[in-house]
Amino acid sequence: MLRLLLPLWPLLCQGQPLAGTAPLAFSGDAASHIVEGLHRFLDRYQRPPGSASRERLSYILGAADKRAAASMETIRLGRGQGYTISSARWRVFGDLEGEGLLLEPERAPVARVVAMGDAGWTPEMLAGLEEGVPRQSQFARRLAENGALVLIPLLMDRASTYSGAPAYRMTNMPHREFLWRLGFPIGRHIIGLEVQKILAAVDWFTRQGSRTMAAGYGEGGLLALHASALDTRIDAALVSGYFGPRRDVWREPVYRDVWGLLPDYSDAALASMIAPRELVVEAAPGPVVDGPPPETKERRGAAPWGKLAPFPFEAVQNEIDRVTGVKPRLIRSETPGSEAALTALLGKRLTPGQQAPKLQQNKNTESRFERQFHQLVAHTQRIMRESQRVRAALWPPAQKRTAEEWRDATRAIRDRVWDDLIGRLPPPSLPSNPRTRLIYDEPRFRGYEVMLDVWPEVVAYGTLLVPKDIPPGVKRPVVVCQHGLEGRPRDLADPQFRNPTYNQYAVRLAEEGFVTFSPQNAYTGGDRFRQVQRKAHPWQLSLFSFITGQHQRIIEWLGSLDFVDARRIGFYGLSYGGFTAMRVPALLDGYALSICSANFNEWVWKTASLDAPFVYPLTQEYEIPEYNFAGLVNHSELAKLIFPRPFFVERGHNDGVSWDEWVAYEFAKVRRFYTQMGLGERAAIEYFDGGHVINGAGTFEFLKRFLGPVR
Repeated sequence: MLRLLLPLWPLLCQGQPLAGTAPLAFSGDAASHIVEGLHRFLDRYQRPPGSASRERLSYILGAADKRAAASMETIRLGRGQGYTISSARWRVFGDLEGEGLLLEPERAPVARVVAMGDAGWTPEMLAGLEEGVPRQSQFARRLAENGALVLIPLLMDRASTYSGAPAYRMTNMPHREFLWRLGFPIGRHIIGLEVQKILAAVDWFTRQGSRTMAAGYGEGGLLALHASALDTRIDAALVSGYFGPRRDVWREPVYRDVWGLLPDYSDAALASMIAPRELVVEAAPGPVVDGPPPETKERRGAAPWGKLAPFPFEAVQNEIDRVTGVKPRLIRSETPGSEAALTALLGKRLTPGQQAPKLQQNKNTESRFERQFHQLVAHTQRIMRESQRVRAALWPPAQKRTAEEWRDATRAIRDRVWDDLIGRLPPPSLPSNPRTRLIYDEPRFRGYEVMLDVWPEVVAYGTLLVPKDIPPGVKRPVVVCQHGLEGRPRDLADPQFRNPTYNQYAVRLAEEGFVTFSPQNAYTGGDRFRQVQRKAHPWQLSLFSFITGQHQRIIEWLGSLDFVDARRIGFYGLSYGGFTAMRVPALLDGYALSICSANFNEWVWKTASLDAPFVYPLTQEYEIPEYNFAGLVNHSELAKLIFPRPFFVERGHNDGVSWDEWVAYEFAKVRRFYTQMGLGERAAIEYFDGGHVINGAGTFEFLKRFLGPVR
């Protein structure tokens, strides 16, 4: 009878749970289940309010550069009714200037106003000098006709004319998105850079006397609100076609993505920072944006969604009701820059203008825009190049200290990376409640699906391979094997499935005697997982806030198994799994070593430069940028947080994620550090003649050396 049952044994065991766990009844795609769970978690998430400060607001907006001494250069262009029209240029800082039009009254001004239209409205449109804005909405002209000195800065628009690197690739990214991508990894933002232009103008205004104001519509309204919250020298502000609830800011274009915006810097919170100064909110229909410019064969890469639509009046009213202190004055209007709004701002009735303004000379507005765009690009590239010096000032010098001394010396940096780069959630709050089922019964190992609870709506899932030759009482090392973008555990842990990228490395390691666990990570599902990043950022969270928590739970559960040595759990990930290999082991002590395959890089250059065809500002992966990464760490610094644990880089010569020279340059810093700390043998790199794949040669020997023995 036993001989008859033996051939059927795998079928009889199919679905059986691992000892000590409950049966797993889940069916469906685990990847989409995880991603949708993160969405549900974030839909209900509310970060506790902190203490809103102008210093923090300045940081998250990237308004971080010291401005130059106030100056203004003007060239007379023409006249309006009671005022002159000049082109204007003013220093902001370093290599950046502001440009626009200055409307200067013939008498002492009743106020000095920075006036901004929506993105794409030229200063000439707002001044009534060219078509594009209805006459009743030319509020810069109306303010000048009524005695105000008005400066109209040029803002970046939503076209894509210059977005890209001509040597490599042009894109369909709106100019604002392209500059957001360049700025975000270096702690700058298109919002903050344009706010700095406004405040540089305020620097000049305050030398002249009289009241200073900011007025804007659409994107200009956003800037007027943020600038006025930041700088108390702005006595009054008009925000038109912008004010409203921001919980769904993730649905707006990606250039509105601000790290840690909520809840402390919602529109209501910003208005509370302006109080008791005067704020006029004009509930006029805001701009409508249906997405980026359409893709063409030559131009692509823009974040493919993100829309703007007017807020209902009730939504604006509800947001104003949340303002503490002096409430803004709310004016309902069908058009921006209404008579009522401008009267409320200036504090006097307006007289109608009788004459259209005229120019005596023409100005090449396109060359002005191109110049302004390239100045902003050049500024981001300069900050990127200087970031290595900025990071170096944060880190203690490399000395031959003990590992514990090094950890103590870098504890504050680790906390800052977790809190302010990755985004920290509380530790997993639910019992792990492990559920498993047998899915593979091979001659040398068994394989189980595993699901663990982490937080409400958030689970960890993966495939556990357990060698059959583990004697009772023996504890084996574990290798956590992590797939890349759009991967699944079966890509590396299914004995019957061969994905050439992964070369079945979880299976091969199990056959070598290691226990392996292959988690399902959340970077699957195209834009759906990228939307998790967009939802998370305003709450000072990221995809890796959740991934780190999932790995906390995975390490805890693996370490509880009676056949696992909790001190010998290593991490080995490829591509996006290599992205994980640089971050999660840097934060979690439970990983005894880390192997980064097909990802290790000069990551600051990779995410913020325009000097190679593979850099992220030119690709579709808009979820990659991490705010102010360059100001805190690069890959070599993340390796310093992994130290003194062993660290290995696996690099294919033909891997298109980078050039060997970039990888070698960054790894040289790692090797130098480990050597200076007396543990040079624990840092290694292997180059091989291949591409974006698991090679599994030197890495396997590294695992055996530092996690073994396995028999």
